[in-house]
Amino acid sequence: MPSSRRKRLAAANHQTDPRANSTHTPSGRKRARTARKGTGAADKPKTQAAPSSHRARKDAAGPCPLMHECGGCLWLGMPYKKQLARKQETVDELTAPLLVAQGWDAAPLPILGMRTDIDAAMRASGYDPLRNGTVTAADGKLPAPRAFRYKAATPFAPGPDGAVRAGFYARGTHDIVAVPACAVEAPGARHLLNEIARLAAELGIPAYDEDRRQGTLRYAVLRCGWRRNEAMLTLVTAQRDVPTLSELARALTQVEPRLVSIAQNINGRVGNAILGSETHIVWGAPCMRDELLGCTFEISPTAFYQTNPQQTEVLYRLALDGMDLRAGDTLVDAYCGSGTIGITAAHAARQAGRNISLIGVERNPSGIADAARNAELNGLSDRCSFVAEDATSYLRRAAGEGLAADVIVLDPPRAGSTPEFLAAAAAIGPRRIVYVSCNPATQVRDLAELGRAGYRLIRLTPVDMFPHTDHIETVAVLERA
Repeated sequence: MPSSRRKRLAAANHQTDPRANSTHTPSGRKRARTARKGTGAADKPKTQAAPSSHRARKDAAGPCPLMHECGGCLWLGMPYKKQLARKQETVDELTAPLLVAQGWDAAPLPILGMRTDIDAAMRASGYDPLRNGTVTAADGKLPAPRAFRYKAATPFAPGPDGAVRAGFYARGTHDIVAVPACAVEAPGARHLLNEIARLAAELGIPAYDEDRRQGTLRYAVLRCGWRRNEAMLTLVTAQRDVPTLSELARALTQVEPRLVSIAQNINGRVGNAILGSETHIVWGAPCMRDELLGCTFEISPTAFYQTNPQQTEVLYRLALDGMDLRAGDTLVDAYCGSGTIGITAAHAARQAGRNISLIGVERNPSGIADAARNAELNGLSDRCSFVAEDATSYLRRAAGEGLAADVIVLDPPRAGSTPEFLAAAAAIGPRRIVYVSCNPATQVRDLAELGRAGYRLIRLTPVDMFPHTDHIETVAVLERA
């Protein structure tokens, strides 16, 4: 195999994408550590070499003047058609040995890229994410996606004379690169994050110094609505008591009128995790709302919610189509978090006149509370139940009690699922298993496990959730052999 291909295959299983440096939120779901754009290495050099004048001129003329310093969008200068082709090749090569070993005739379908001109289509009735919101490498020259990340974050660090510095970590370091604007973030997001730094300095709120373990302001995480004109900001501080925090919050509402909620999260622990375990509201509502596939979701400060909502609708529609739900089916949504996949499936089934029963399983009670609230918000409480239990334990118990499931959907973290969970899922005997993955390498491993348990792959579709990176998501549909 050519060395360039081997490198791309290795990259698919290496943590270089925006979700790679992930940690688990209090709701037990995977959360992007967006602030650490790059590798997030532990080394913290005190100085940083300046880019060469040639590279600086090239970056200034390119799509982002900081793309080599930041390192979050390593493929930003690559034509989008070529990006999709490379990702397709990676998925094809990863899955080829599995298909041969299992005797499956289910070659990966073309990767679904992100269409850029959908604003009018979104507002029209009958908008279909798969038909109207995607492109493939076969579509000719493709515009490069911009402004698709609806979550943005920044670390803070002390600057000279009491200043507060904000931006991205330079690739492979903990040195902050100032970022006036970001080509892939939602409009206005980076401006607000930079204003936090300026206003905090004016109010005498010191940035946290991770070397000396002193100071107050550590991170800010901004979530913007896609279909709703709302935003939610979480300020992460090292201590609970910050005398001028309420004043800072009020000032920020004048900077960004979309804000409906500002929360404080307290994280006094040493380490790279952005969020601590304690959160309370400083200003406004306890959550914001956004919409996916016709459903409304409340998003709390620590809830997992996908960063690229346009492609999330594509990902979820593929999952829903793969379920092929029938009237009276029982759907188990494992790793359900706040219930987004299962609730959109129950809503779609009801819209089609096929009521189903949804059982969402999530080990963290706060995630279950969010899911139950979202089911009620969408008028689906009568069809949905949620269980605060480890998914493997639940499936084992359900099998022992003779409980049945017609379809199981799972969306595990990058590490994939476990042999124990997969065995328990197969023991329930669902007609179909839909596996949504953010790491094709671990998904291939798990699909082999399901193959040995009596399931066969019938469809595998890659999705480009994070353009300009090597990150790939996939939706696999399996049925009992």
